[in-house]
Amino acid sequence: MKLSDIADNAGSRKKRMRIGRGIGSGKGKTGGRGGKGQTARSGVRINGFEGGQMPLHRRLPKRGFNNIFRVEFAEINLDRLQDAIDAGSIDANTTVNAESLVKSGVVRRAKGGVRLLGRGEIKAKLTVEVHGASKSAIAAVEKAGGTVKILAPKKDEGEAA
Repeated sequence: MKLSDIADNAGSRKKRMRIGRGIGSGKGKTGGRGGKGQTARSGVRINGFEGGQMPLHRRLPKRGFNNIFRVEFAEINLDRLQDAIDAGSIDANTTVNAESLVKSGVVRRAKGGVRLLGRGEIKAKLTVEVHGASKSAIAAVEKAGGTVKILAPKKDEGEAA
């Protein structure tokens, strides 16, 4: 066998159809778009149009709303915090806050603040400063000998202080 003998299997690669290249090509004249009208034109589509009948997306009732003032928290559970302390990425003697969690890579970004949740258990004595915490999380940290300080909500950069 020589390098010049190597070739693809027959039919494994298909050339693309070049449309609009004359009647003899089989894809000339209208170029596969059918007759005239809206669908033959570019940039226009009748998505969701049901021939004058009320479209489905308008027949269904609207539900709910988006609260523009909602604060998204970066959530962290106690077991995740304990794993980070065991791995040495967080120092148990210093205050654990949003900046230290982001710096250690436990939380990707602080969002509107960090919220501590109570899954798992914590063995280290910690001082935690977060923007929110569940009752079970506070109880678990205090049982281990630590303290939890709940901070005021973060102010947006756009607001005047």
